[in-house]
Amino acid sequence: MSATTSTMESGRVTTGLGRGDLRLIFAICFISSMFGGVVSTLMSVYLPVAVRDLLGPVTDKELNDVSATINSVFIFGWMFGGVIWGLICDRIGRARTVMLSTVCYGLFTVLVAIAPSWWMVTGCRFVSGFGVGGVLVTTTMMVSESWSGKGRAVALGILSISIPVGIFSAGLINFLLPQWRLAFLTGAVPLVAAGAAMLVLKETGKWKRPPRLANTGLSFFSGPYRKNLLTGSVIFGTMLIGMWAIFSWLPTWVQSLSGLADAQHERGMSMMLMGAGGLTGGFVSGWVVHAIGLRRTMLACFAICFGMSFILFKLNGSWNSLAYLEEALLAVFFGISQGALSVYIPELFPASIGAAATGFCFNVGRLFTGTAVFFVGALVTWLGGYGNTLFIFSFIFLIGLLATLVAGKK
Repeated sequence: MSATTSTMESGRVTTGLGRGDLRLIFAICFISSMFGGVVSTLMSVYLPVAVRDLLGPVTDKELNDVSATINSVFIFGWMFGGVIWGLICDRIGRARTVMLSTVCYGLFTVLVAIAPSWWMVTGCRFVSGFGVGGVLVTTTMMVSESWSGKGRAVALGILSISIPVGIFSAGLINFLLPQWRLAFLTGAVPLVAAGAAMLVLKETGKWKRPPRLANTGLSFFSGPYRKNLLTGSVIFGTMLIGMWAIFSWLPTWVQSLSGLADAQHERGMSMMLMGAGGLTGGFVSGWVVHAIGLRRTMLACFAICFGMSFILFKLNGSWNSLAYLEEALLAVFFGISQGALSVYIPELFPASIGAAATGFCFNVGRLFTGTAVFFVGALVTWLGGYGNTLFIFSFIFLIGLLATLVAGKK
C-alpha cells in the first residue's frame, strides 16, 4: 500500500499539492465514483421486485416494458450528464463540480426510495443518471489534473476500478437488504461524501492557469480540436459499446450454451470472473502503460478483446470450464482499457475545455446503448442468437483498433 501511495503521490512536486491533499482528493473521488457504480446497478438488481411493488400484478410484457423504460432513461440521463457537467466543470472548476454532481445523484437516489409511482421513479432515475455521468467525468478530471508523472496513470487506473467495486457493492446491498426502498437510502452516503468534498477539495492548478472558456470563445467543437474529439469519441465509444454488449448478454449466452434450465452457478461464476478480471485489469493498468506505453496498451486491449471474443463466442459449442478462463482474460483487458483510456482522453484537449470534451467522448456511445436497450430481443433474434450477436458486436473492437492506429503516437 505504501509503495502504491508513494507512486500515486509523485505528482505533488509539479501540482503543488501535498500528500494529505492528494490522499483526500483520491479518497473522495473514489468514494463518489464507487457509489456512482452502486447507483447505476442498484435498480437492475431490484427491478422485478420494485416494478411489481409499484404496479401490482403485471404481465411479463408489462414488466419488461416498464423495466426497459427505467433502465433506458437512466442511461440517457448518464449520457446527458456526462456532457453537461463537463461544460459546467470547465466553467466553475473541478472541485465544485465533483461536489455538485455527487449531490445530484445522491439526492435523487434517496428520492427513489420514497417515490410513490413508477413514473416518478423513472424521473428520479434520469436525474440520478445525470449526476452519475457527471461524477465519472469530473472525478477523472480532478485526479488527472492533481497528479503528474508516473503517478498519474497509476492513480487513474486505480480510480477506474471504482465502478466495478460499486457494481459488486450493489450485489452485496441486495444480499443484505431485501427491501428495495431501504436499499436506495444508501444514496445518503454520497451526500456525506459531497459534504466532505465541499470542506476539503482544493481546485487543481491546471484549471486555474489557462484562460477561461468564456474569455476565449474556445469550444471543443472548434477546428483545432475537432479531429481529437472525433478520435476520442470513436476510441472510447467502441470499447464502451463492446463492453456493454458482452456484460449485458453474457449471462443469457452462458445459460443457452449450458443447456440447463437455470444455470445459476454458471451464470453467477461467469459474472464474478468478469468483475474480478475487470478489477484486476484496472488496478494494474497504470503499470502496464508505463511498461509498454499508452498507445501500445490501447492497441493490445482492442486486439486481444476481439481475439478473445472470437475464441469465447465462436469456438465454444457447448459449455466447458475453459470458458471461465477465457472470460476472465477478456475482462482483464476490459479493465486495462478503462484505465488507459482515462489517461488518454483528457490528454487530447487543453484544460480550459478538457472536462467538456472528455465528457462528450466518454458518453456519446451511450446514445447507442441507451437506444439498444429497447431492442435487445429483436437484435438477438435478427443476428441469430446470443453467441452470434456477441461475436458480431465484437467487430466494433476492430474499429477502435483502427482509430487508435490512425490517431498516431501518443
